[in-house]
Amino acid sequence: MAIVATDMQRAGDGASSIATLAASDGCARHPWVAQLTHPAAPGRDLADAVHALCAVHGRHADLFEKAGYRAVPDLDQRWLAPAAGGFARERAYIAALTAAVGPLPSTAGQAESDAAFAAMRHAFDMLASSERTGCATGAAVALLIDWQAFRAILDAAADRFSVDTPDPALPDEVAIVRIAAAAGATPAILRAMRFGAQQAFAQHRGLLDLLEARAIARNHH
Repeated sequence: MAIVATDMQRAGDGASSIATLAASDGCARHPWVAQLTHPAAPGRDLADAVHALCAVHGRHADLFEKAGYRAVPDLDQRWLAPAAGGFARERAYIAALTAAVGPLPSTAGQAESDAAFAAMRHAFDMLASSERTGCATGAAVALLIDWQAFRAILDAAADRFSVDTPDPALPDEVAIVRIAAAAGATPAILRAMRFGAQQAFAQHRGLLDLLEARAIARNHH
């Protein structure tokens, strides 16, 4: 997914800040996304990605729900409730894919990977529970942005393993631009939003780095 940075920059400082982060830190341009969405991507690598996304984002409690519990002054958060509902449908999609792709591919260093996935879950829990007003909302916006790339990976796996692909349940790029542009809060809150987004992007890049390393380990096993 390519974020329309110029549109977001016209919308305001909060939007342009997250847009700049998305362009530099978001996972859409991570090389492993291109590898996994290529028609020749190995099925074991797609299966590994599905299991990893399930491990990190497949639980019932999610970032959108938790962010919705924390009111942010002067910020329109009405999008969080439908996003939470949409992400519940995305989790159901992940669950169906996880069953379809079969067992987790055997990979050296699985215990270390499991610990990394647990650390990522903990990081998102910390962002969602942050007392810093705006942090959870910024992380939620980043998840919306990165999910466009993750959804492409899931759809590639669905095509490979003959699973029906449901319609996307989360906002598209244009809607994400509007959400990020809606930031009309104080500079301190905008900084907190940027921090939350930055941390979420970093976790997702780490996830893709780990998936790439796991594929290399399998190929050299």
